[in-house]
Parts: sequence; structure tokens; C-alpha cells
Amino acid sequence: MKALVETIAKALVDHPNEVRVNAVDKERTLVFELSVHPDDMGKIIGKQGRIAKALRTVVIAASVETDKRVTVEIV
Repeated sequence: MKALVETIAKALVDHPNEVRVNAVDKERTLVFELSVHPDDMGKIIGKQGRIAKALRTVVIAASVETDKRVTVEIV
């Protein structure tokens, strides 16, 4: 799942070497913290948050098999 977030993010940005994904495992939630180069923040978020929402939707769809709730946070 972490590789999925990283692959999608690297395809969207101009500085793919700056993409970092940190997985934080909480009690019933798995949070992926995505950090990118400051110049690429707009590309990850998209107009009115559309790309960020699509990224979250893909991750949620991929996590159906797990018992945990999965979210993506952009830091």
C-alpha cells in the first residue's frame, strides 16, 4: 500500500526524488503521511483538491481487504 502511494505521487511531481511516504500505524487506522518538494504541493493537491481526493479514493479502494481504516495525509 505504501508503494502504491509512492508510485502515484512520483508520477505526478517534477521532483520524484523528494517524495517521502511514512506509514503511521494507529489502533484501528493506518495513516500514510505524504511529503513532497514545496514546488510540487500544488500538483499533489490539484485544483480544489481533486487529485488529493482521487489519491485517497484509490488507496481506500485498495485497502478493502484490510481490517483497518486507511487515510492519506499530505504534509
